[in-house]
Amino acid sequence: MWYIIIAIVLFLVLTSIRQINQYEKGVKFTFGKFSGIMEPGWRLVWPIIQEYQKVDVRTKAVDVPDQNAITRDNVSVRVNAVIYYKVADANKAIIEVEDFRYAISQYAQTTMRNIVGEVTLDELLSSRDKIADRIREIVDKETDAWGLKVQNVELKDVSLPTEMERTIGKQAEAEREKRAVIINSEGELAASENISKAAAMLASTPGALHLRTLQSINDMSSDQSNTVVYMVPVEALKALEGFIKK
Repeated sequence: MWYIIIAIVLFLVLTSIRQINQYEKGVKFTFGKFSGIMEPGWRLVWPIIQEYQKVDVRTKAVDVPDQNAITRDNVSVRVNAVIYYKVADANKAIIEVEDFRYAISQYAQTTMRNIVGEVTLDELLSSRDKIADRIREIVDKETDAWGLKVQNVELKDVSLPTEMERTIGKQAEAEREKRAVIINSEGELAASENISKAAAMLASTPGALHLRTLQSINDMSSDQSNTVVYMVPVEALKALEGFIKK
């Protein structure tokens, strides 16, 4: 008789053992009411009167599909993102929301469309990190009641209409040409200033112009393929003019 009772108790114990993995938490219910969190390891869940649900507490990535949105300056764009989150409170994640995975995905889609509608196209393209952080703050605040912690949000891609891409491309090309013209003009200005300074220095130093002329003649004579035409220095012409007047 005692053997039968022991066998029945042993059987009940063995069939009541549940394993909770290291990356999981177990939410236990007794007579349908929440009765505690089951930590990793072997735990007892008595049949009929108790039941439980496992919750994965590892970081998860939710791919937010392409969303059509209109920016503040009335440009139609398609934006997609990825959200990284984890379950911070397994109790709330099971009791407070029916399917927290689906719920956070839907809320992220709505939030992303709303945030994109608050910024201009230039802000969306140049400040993607700030916009993504704004989405994270809003989603994290809302899902805190569901026991979730949003760790990061990344905007993966921003697609523009074909006409807008062409317009932006032309604008970028015009901007590059403008910068090239400015750089060239600045270079010419710097060169002219240097030439002016060099001319002033040669003119103010006696004999400097003659030495520069001789150096130029020497440089030209080193290449026999060149045809050299010697010009009479201006100083010599002035001296000759003075001699004729006498």
